[in-house]
Amino acid sequence: MHGSFGKYLDVDLTTGAITDYEIPEDWERMYIGGRGIAARILLEELTGSEDPLSPENILLFGTGPFQGTNVLGAGRHIVMGLSPKTGSVAGSYVGGYFGHELGRSGYDGIILRGAASEPVYLTLVDGKAEIHPSSDLWGKGVLETTSALTGLYPHSRVAAIGIAGENLVQMACIMHDVSRSAGRPGLGAVMGSKMLKAIVVHGSQDKPLHDKERFLHERGEHTRDTYDEEMRRFGEYGTAGGVTWLSNTGILPTKNFQEGTFDAAETIGGETLHDTILEGREGCAGCPIRCKRAVKTIFAGREVDPRFGGPEYETTAAFGSLCLNDDLSAIALANQLCNDYGLDTISVGVSIAFLMEASEKGLIEEKIQWGDGEAIIRLIDEIAHREGVGDEIADGLEKYAAQLGADFAMTIKGVELPMHEPRGKQGLGISYATSPRGATHMEGMHDTMLTGGVIAPELGIDQPYDRFTLADKANVAKTYEDVRSFVNSLILCAFTVRATGEKYNLPRIRALLEAETGLEVSKEEMLLIGERNYVLLRLHAARAGYTRDDDVLPARFSEPLPRGASADHPIDPKLMQETIEGYYEARGYDRYGPTDETLHRLGMDDLIGIIDRGV
Repeated sequence: MHGSFGKYLDVDLTTGAITDYEIPEDWERMYIGGRGIAARILLEELTGSEDPLSPENILLFGTGPFQGTNVLGAGRHIVMGLSPKTGSVAGSYVGGYFGHELGRSGYDGIILRGAASEPVYLTLVDGKAEIHPSSDLWGKGVLETTSALTGLYPHSRVAAIGIAGENLVQMACIMHDVSRSAGRPGLGAVMGSKMLKAIVVHGSQDKPLHDKERFLHERGEHTRDTYDEEMRRFGEYGTAGGVTWLSNTGILPTKNFQEGTFDAAETIGGETLHDTILEGREGCAGCPIRCKRAVKTIFAGREVDPRFGGPEYETTAAFGSLCLNDDLSAIALANQLCNDYGLDTISVGVSIAFLMEASEKGLIEEKIQWGDGEAIIRLIDEIAHREGVGDEIADGLEKYAAQLGADFAMTIKGVELPMHEPRGKQGLGISYATSPRGATHMEGMHDTMLTGGVIAPELGIDQPYDRFTLADKANVAKTYEDVRSFVNSLILCAFTVRATGEKYNLPRIRALLEAETGLEVSKEEMLLIGERNYVLLRLHAARAGYTRDDDVLPARFSEPLPRGASADHPIDPKLMQETIEGYYEARGYDRYGPTDETLHRLGMDDLIGIIDRGV
């Protein structure tokens, strides 16, 4: 199919064998690419019973049709495999330039099997793949590793793990270009278990285009439409530019989700960062927005190097308001350490906020004060090195909380919550609870998108919704999950896809796809592709043993926020479960997942019978 190379590089790290994995063309038409193809490959190649940290697990780096073509928003790729947090397949999307190089490598992605007996790194340079020893890099940080490899392979891009991945810390991530993280599912630990320190990619092959002239025209129109004055302001202040607004709206996670308003929000927000410690701005391949921060400062005698980038919104909230920390330099150093160690900042921030609350309640001996920036830095060091309480947290926050008998670990299916408060946007809670990959903000709707005038008539959503209610949101949640699933299969940046309002641009994106691939994708087909690809993850979760019983929110969300613009709106657990019943009906699920009838409706007959329903 145009727009793809039709194959993945297939690497067996145990034997050293390197082959091609051909992608069936009907898969490309049904699932498009990105998260869809990646999830379908893993459904084919895994049984679902593998230990995530065993050689039997597969780690996959994937692209979609737009990677390598300089489409604005397509400087991204996906990393996917069995998560050590959940035991099920989960993916992480990451920006920068690695995905662009992979999109020009002659392959649509990389499949990594087995495990090497000694540390190695993989190169895929101008279509040639090789495995190299890397004992000299084992134990080194991400920056030193990346610098060494780019010195050996000029113009290449590097994905690497730090010592957290080597130490199999469950919240370890895979860093790209030093400052871009494939975080959340703990896939850095999977890479570490395979003794794979890094992947080096450089590509020079153009993708085949169905209609090059039209594609170039549509690409230019997409850039002109997207890079408007609003997006220029967004680039100036970055994702953390929303911190103050979120606090004023009462939905900035604060004090381990006990509150939604942080009195020092302005002190740590993107505007203050811009005016104080910002050293420069970075972007992703093909994107002029340059929303990525690069900062320079000092905290506790330790310098913050702009080569590590700077804190984005999630990091700012996780190490800031969530821990009651108002020191922007401490947040910047925490971000730097996580990037060099290869740690997911959301997971680590949620874990440290938990420890602060556990200390306050006398559940642990260690005294960790709210807002203590130096304690945050010390705990990051301990988690990465598996020292002290960090060693226990490194095996999973949910597991550690159960050992303490604490009911305030903010996790769903073993995954720490991102920095989005569902009591102030309750439809998001549906996606949180039902997500097959655990808590994620990158799959469903955010109710704040639906409170204005013009919503999304093409999607059948032509009225505003109250962000504090669950009424009539089961179908809306499904629709936006399907839309986001489609976009994640193209692997487009969420900030460049406008799925609501007057600047709604999904038709333009479908036109781009048609010009590149020749596939005519209607609104109905877009939603169908998205639904298929979301169902693939639910099939993985079912094989791992997850059922309807696991779709629950942390108990804290049934308590009202005590102050701010979202106060006094707890999520009613009974009403949430009733809404989830409606959501299951809309999706065509039974308690185990998609029914055979649903799989038939989606054209996925080859997967009928894959779920063991105990019948």
